Amino acid sequence: MNHAPQSFQLLPGAADSPVILHVPHSSRVIPEWVRDGIELDDRALELELDHITDSHTAEIAAAAAEAAPIAPWRFVNGLSRLVIDPERFPDEREEMLAVGMGAVYTQTTHREPLRPTDVDPQPLIDRYFHPYSEAMTAAVADRLEAVGRAVIIDVHSYPTERLPYELHGDGPRPPICLGTDDFHTPAELLAHAEKSFADFGGTGVDSPFAGTYVPLKYYAKDPRVSALMIEIRRDVYMEEPGGPAGHGLATLAADLAQLLNAVSGP
Repeated sequence: MNHAPQSFQLLPGAADSPVILHVPHSSRVIPEWVRDGIELDDRALELELDHITDSHTAEIAAAAAEAAPIAPWRFVNGLSRLVIDPERFPDEREEMLAVGMGAVYTQTTHREPLRPTDVDPQPLIDRYFHPYSEAMTAAVADRLEAVGRAVIIDVHSYPTERLPYELHGDGPRPPICLGTDDFHTPAELLAHAEKSFADFGGTGVDSPFAGTYVPLKYYAKDPRVSALMIEIRRDVYMEEPGGPAGHGLATLAADLAQLLNAVSGP
């Protein structure tokens, strides 16, 4: 089954840019046939979307891309993560299955039922997850062929207060959390990010969220693919849980553009 039209977009950047800005969780769009399988009423679903959506991260990425001297490529999910979460493992390797949040969620951020626990996730995985993964893999392959390396920068946000679904949320919650991977996050990339976001009052590493996204074809195999996750604490740029953006958005975009400039050159 092919992916639904416009379920994700690859927005081209400069031919010589190695950077892919990945924005997986910014959308609130849920196709009607998927909505039919969600147990929440409309009001409860809107509140859950407020909590689970990385609101305005697509706008931050777009503004940073426009400001960057060398425009990055952007891979943007057009559907809510309540449809599928493209950054989860689609099988038993996924630790978030413990809280009902594998590739297809069965629980909400507050550990309440979202879908029946016996729901078959395969139709959603086949229709949305696998095409997304294949397209992201192809985007990385294209950068490797074009410039010999790829830099994936994941753009996320997270709430000021810990939500019940968080498995590792008892640590620090800095304004900017930088998620790293031992194989794919070189010290130089991390240092560039720490410098770029220094004006937000401090960055932290791997708390409350750790790791970063790399397509499985390359994960722990190809050092030409580097990656970093940027988790922005929501109170620095928006009204929580799902309100409008504030003045912090422009500053974040400028800082992200600074990081793009630092990592896009030779």
